[in-house]
Amino acid sequence: MLEQRVRLSGTGGQGLILAGQVLAEAAGLHERKNVVQTQSYGPESRGGACRAEVVISEEQILYPEVAEADILVCLSQQSYDRYAPQLGENGILVYDPFFVKVSEKHFQCQRSIPVQATEIADQVGRRVTANMVALGAVVALSEVVKLGSLESALRTKVPKGTEELNLNAFRAGVQAVRGVMSEREERS
Repeated sequence: MLEQRVRLSGTGGQGLILAGQVLAEAAGLHERKNVVQTQSYGPESRGGACRAEVVISEEQILYPEVAEADILVCLSQQSYDRYAPQLGENGILVYDPFFVKVSEKHFQCQRSIPVQATEIADQVGRRVTANMVALGAVVALSEVVKLGSLESALRTKVPKGTEELNLNAFRAGVQAVRGVMSEREERS
């Protein structure tokens, strides 16, 4: 892995900034990679499209923002409409089909993965953990960081008292992606 550019997007209040911070800490502190995390949450924090971006590299990072994403998470239609055009040609799209209707271009793409993040989060215990479900999907689909590194970072970054809830949501996201990938392999 030379460089991975991850954009986590959705609606303000979905916890995507926190998810970006967890991913950045996992890569930087636990795996000793170079990492830059940026975010956009000004007026977006009250309901518009927001994003957290994480650039992870073994080498020096020359540009701190994501111009073209290798991995794009979309948890709202507004964020999909805004950021999907910036998904790299071989990029991975993770989206919540409850909120996002993808275009035919992305729907047919093998690297387009529907993850019922909100529904899974509800089942785990709290809808606000959909961000961690999505983060589990990202880690399961890519080699951006190791599962253990992400779990360690998650324990220190989430609010005290919610560690197990968030870990369960993260693990449920990993399992959801593994299920989707198994189904695709069976169809092939």
